[in-house]
Amino acid sequence: MSIRVLIADDQEMVREGFSVLLGAQPDIEVAGEARDGREAVAKVKELHPDVVLMDIRMPNLNGLEATRRIVAADADSHVLVLTTFDQDEYVYQALRAGASGFLLKDASAQQLADGVRIVAAGEALLAPTVTKRLLSTFARTTAAEAGDALPPRTRVGDLTERETEVLALIARGLSNGEIAAQLVVAESTIKTHVGRILEKLGLRDRTQAAVFAYEARLVTPAP
Repeated sequence: MSIRVLIADDQEMVREGFSVLLGAQPDIEVAGEARDGREAVAKVKELHPDVVLMDIRMPNLNGLEATRRIVAADADSHVLVLTTFDQDEYVYQALRAGASGFLLKDASAQQLADGVRIVAAGEALLAPTVTKRLLSTFARTTAAEAGDALPPRTRVGDLTERETEVLALIARGLSNGEIAAQLVVAESTIKTHVGRILEKLGLRDRTQAAVFAYEARLVTPAP
């Protein structure tokens, strides 16, 4: 089945450009477009896309708030945030909002299509220029805001020892294949572990799993 995509951007030329690029992919279907965040939220309820390409700066309702509302509604749609701004603050806010990925608008057609596929599959996606330091900084920021509050270690305790190990490796940015190689097991086994981790912790995808691992202090942020 095709991956159904909703494109949310206030610039018509951008929407048309993305629509042409993605429409040329045999496994991707552009299900609809939205001119602002408010319309994006409504279109998600109507169309139930697999992936929402979400611009950050839009009128009426910005992309970050639209993402929060889509995620809060427990929709099956995964949000891939697109922006022209390669700045940490937008990445942090996008992760907080529940976005599954982050990609710059100057990405190539292939990177855009691959990004849609990755996010649709439940994988985490950060732009090539956005490194693992972002998750570490995000974790330090949330830890500072939490003060001396205890991390939710009881939830980590629901995981098996191997699942906890896999979660820590996810947080360090390793793919399923890399985790499988490090633990000397089949990649299919890692996929099973990841699925169980998400289910036990009530998380949507690997991005949330990575953030959770840092917030639970299962992984120590890089200096």
